[in-house]
Amino acid sequence: MILTEEQKAEIAAHTRRYNELKAAGQEHAPRALPAPTSRDAAPIAVDAIIHRETVPAGWYWTTQLNRGETLRIVNTQGISTVSLLAWNAADTTERLNHADTIKVQWAARLQKGRVLLSDMGRALLGITEDSSAAHDAVVGGSTAATNRANYGEGDFRNTRDNFILAAAKLGLDRRDVHPCVSFFAPVAIDADGKFVWSDARRQKGDFVELRAEMDLLIALSNCPHPLDPVRTYPQASVEIVRYRAGAPAADDLCRTATAEAVRAYQNNALYFGETSEGAGQ
Repeated sequence: MILTEEQKAEIAAHTRRYNELKAAGQEHAPRALPAPTSRDAAPIAVDAIIHRETVPAGWYWTTQLNRGETLRIVNTQGISTVSLLAWNAADTTERLNHADTIKVQWAARLQKGRVLLSDMGRALLGITEDSSAAHDAVVGGSTAATNRANYGEGDFRNTRDNFILAAAKLGLDRRDVHPCVSFFAPVAIDADGKFVWSDARRQKGDFVELRAEMDLLIALSNCPHPLDPVRTYPQASVEIVRYRAGAPAADDLCRTATAEAVRAYQNNALYFGETSEGAGQ
């Protein structure tokens, strides 16, 4: 498409305004986000574990994750991508909003200290530990069409169809399947605005931990990312550990890392009829 001079000027004006707002938002962020968690750090106490399961390559998994519980997802072989959808268990019309998760926090990079937001401006999940910071909140999961393009004809499971099956298992339907986020998907955007894949950013044993900030229905899909350049469908399982986490501290990173996160947790407090100071306790 060839842009007119007027269209170019309009795009430039929007870009300037976006950068001004982004700079203002980041200027007021009270805390810097930390480096990735070491892969041998953050052990889980055995008596805190509620459930542990292995999800085979190509399959999906569902659960209800209650407020205060944490889900650890382990990239056992270092070659898997795990996509996630989440709904408020009490009102499934409230769901993960990947666009707001990006724009409200002024960052497409998901990492320790970031929050996954709902379409009601509330915090669904806090990323409490993360060993890779190699995740995708932009591209989305695989489909039958992307699998055909990457692997040719064959019976290859994909994230879109997995989520439709998972939704049905949770009492939902196709209309409840919304855009996902994908963990262990090292997607970045280069200077030309193109998506690039950097497989060196994910390693065997990488993990991410997600703390539920309200009672949630969760669906996971262990299918390869559509941008993964490997042209052999990966046969690698992932490990899921659901456990009881301790009560968050007053200076909890997810709750205080940015002004936008503070507001999201204030919205949670209003939703639960709590004071802001008591949110999540």
